[in-house]
Amino acid sequence: MAYTTIDDPSEYFDVTLWTGTGGARTISGLNHKPDLIWTKTRSVAYNHMWSDSSRGFNANSELGSNSTAAEGGLSADVYGYKSGHTSDGWTMVDGTDSVDSQEDGNTNQPSVTYVGWTWAANGGTTTTNDASATGVGDIDSVYQANTTAGFSIVTYTHTGNDDRVAHGLGATPKVVIIKERGGTGSWYYVTTQVDGSLEYLLLEAENAKASLSYSVHTSTTFPSLQFDNTDTAVAYCYAEIQGYSKFGAYSGNGNADGTFVYTGFKPAWVMVKRTDSANHWIIVDSSRTDSSGGNSIDRWIRANTSATEVNGSGVDFDFVSNGFKLRSADNATNNSSGSYIYMAFAEHPF
Repeated sequence: MAYTTIDDPSEYFDVTLWTGTGGARTISGLNHKPDLIWTKTRSVAYNHMWSDSSRGFNANSELGSNSTAAEGGLSADVYGYKSGHTSDGWTMVDGTDSVDSQEDGNTNQPSVTYVGWTWAANGGTTTTNDASATGVGDIDSVYQANTTAGFSIVTYTHTGNDDRVAHGLGATPKVVIIKERGGTGSWYYVTTQVDGSLEYLLLEAENAKASLSYSVHTSTTFPSLQFDNTDTAVAYCYAEIQGYSKFGAYSGNGNADGTFVYTGFKPAWVMVKRTDSANHWIIVDSSRTDSSGGNSIDRWIRANTSATEVNGSGVDFDFVSNGFKLRSADNATNNSSGSYIYMAFAEHPF
């Protein structure tokens, strides 16, 4: 049996860097059609921007992982937004306020540097699950799933009850990230990574992990979470695929000869969060390396704030052929008493 079914990870995930030029723009050159596009300014402190092909690409669909704002609540119409996806990239348009100095800011402001992280689902083609007809889940959902890459985007409407929702993966997701769309609710990062039980963290906050009383994810459904209203929601579901993605936990050792985390591939992208105490969500990738060269990855972005990219200042990773190694004693990634979870996607299979 082959080690991995994905020989070229860039067919399903990639990292893109660009410098803003102002006005409308098309980003191209990807090896996939991106369905989830997560972008962030590196050199100025603007919001994270999440958009996807299930909810549509427009000014009123952008969400920010650093904000609890509802769809359209990030002033994307002023600062620029993603307007569509193509076979190998996406399009962006500028804002409507010609006076505002931040026009185009979240997409293509002149001289501002950016990073984009993209995942392929099903090209925007969705499946509607009628729960009463299929017997899968308790409430209806609409999903687009990529079973090869273990990723699906799901939209549904809360009932206010403890409901199960179909995700379409045909495999059990380890991570489900849920955000209310019409309300100002938190980003719930729901996972079994730590010890197999269901726990959550808030993607827009520094909070430590907390337990959930719902039953765990299955190969067909995930818990919708029992919100106080009947708002619409979006969920991003991730199942592990050997040689392509890994979602696990590790303990820090508090020194520069840090913990080694085996993933089974050379990472392209890693996000780490301390779970036993409050700290930031740290994102590093192989496209934003240390200017001094080598394996060092020490340019990092916090998923939970609008802050600019940081170069150095305590966080340092080595990306190697079969995993990553911590090279600092930073509290956010490698404290001697710290417990951590991570998400990782491959640049090359091992």
